Amino acid sequence: MDILVVDKINGLLTIGAERERQKTAYFHLTDYVKKGNIRSKNRIFIVHRLDKDTSGILVFAKNEQAKRYLQDNWQEFSKKYVAVIYGKLPNREGEITSYLVENTAHRVYSVNDPKKGKFAKTGYKVLKFHRNLSLLEIKLHTGRKNQIRVHFSEMGHAVVGDKMYGEKKKEIKRLGLHSFSLSILHPYTKKEMIFQTEIPLYFKSLVNYHDTKSQ
Repeated sequence: MDILVVDKINGLLTIGAERERQKTAYFHLTDYVKKGNIRSKNRIFIVHRLDKDTSGILVFAKNEQAKRYLQDNWQEFSKKYVAVIYGKLPNREGEITSYLVENTAHRVYSVNDPKKGKFAKTGYKVLKFHRNLSLLEIKLHTGRKNQIRVHFSEMGHAVVGDKMYGEKKKEIKRLGLHSFSLSILHPYTKKEMIFQTEIPLYFKSLVNYHDTKSQ
């Protein structure tokens, strides 16, 4: 087995930070592949990350070669998210593009100068609108830090539960962002592999969402 794919819960870091080393997906999965034997040479490699409060599909490699291949081709793979945002978008489908840059406070924002920022492109489709909240299916054409959160916040439609780019509201229990579909090519066989999860029930409850076919 060359890769390890998990459905990360929200609130769990992908990899350790200054204040937290053990409550991470990386720590738990490293222990899993070592089967509790600290002397085991088995290990996992970071391919990409999800924000702490974002849930969903997370991929790790089990060797250096697989990691390198996945990272080198990451922008070519199909990555889809679901998100709950505030407000009603003017169009049911669309794309957002900008150049993103990060300041010293680790806050990401858009600039017009391509020499200063990295190109970011986000596609979206509205699945449901209910009581001033919209459930979106999002296609991530590029994978920049905080890309989805920044793009919709700058449109005036922040992702619910986003404490950095949106509003702090007590009635919202978590960040409304979930990685629900990922299509990659296997590092060695090059066969397409598609991983999918369900839309979180909490997201559905926020927008009174039942059946996608009826929307």
